[in-house]
Amino acid sequence: MNCYKNILKAVEEKRKLFAVLIDPEKCDSLKLEQYVDAINTYHPDFVFVGGSQMQCSVNDAVAFLKNRVAIPVILFPGNALQFSENADAILLLSLISGRNAEFLIGQHVKAAKMLKKSSVEILPTGYILIEGGRESATARISKTHPLSIEKSDEIVSTALAGEQLGLRLIYLEAGSGAKCPVSQTIIAATRAEINVPLIVGGGIKTRQEMLSAYEAGADIVVVGNVLEDNPYYIAEFLYF
Repeated sequence: MNCYKNILKAVEEKRKLFAVLIDPEKCDSLKLEQYVDAINTYHPDFVFVGGSQMQCSVNDAVAFLKNRVAIPVILFPGNALQFSENADAILLLSLISGRNAEFLIGQHVKAAKMLKKSSVEILPTGYILIEGGRESATARISKTHPLSIEKSDEIVSTALAGEQLGLRLIYLEAGSGAKCPVSQTIIAATRAEINVPLIVGGGIKTRQEMLSAYEAGADIVVVGNVLEDNPYYIAEFLYF
């Protein structure tokens, strides 16, 4: 399985992709079973696993999912410890919206040899945190500030710089539980300047918000927080 080639193929075919984000910290075994049932019923394209704060085992959650779902399971790590050799791929996130070296390169150095020894596909990703109406766990943990929605030029230039550095995906993130998702204006402006696939997540609570992100130019939409109480709400986005 080559996740990046599959993403590029979908982009070429103008086929939009949908990812479910699961935070193991917020899931017991029953909730994971519900996610599995909903995923196997409604067929999203990817499962992202991870979170900003993690005390429980990412590896256990990934192993649980890999034994039960047929779609790619991709790590969405908050730090170098959130790793599992059972995953299909890892979004190797560089927080390019911030200036904290630990999340630009520091965590990557810690994980480098471990990643090299594994067979997990590495997806270098420029992660851009944007104001979402409330402080996100990412901002709190990384000790960085999100980019202002009033400074779309800075957001676009940050995405473009990430692409020029060789990052193969750009991820616009409003933050977990954001009051408002990334705006169509910002998504469209970013899409117009970059050539790599564009991921958008944070604060997307309805099918219409998902469709608006796609219409503006998102290639992959990620939904997580709104599914935590009821994983079967995936149907709101995928059943039509």
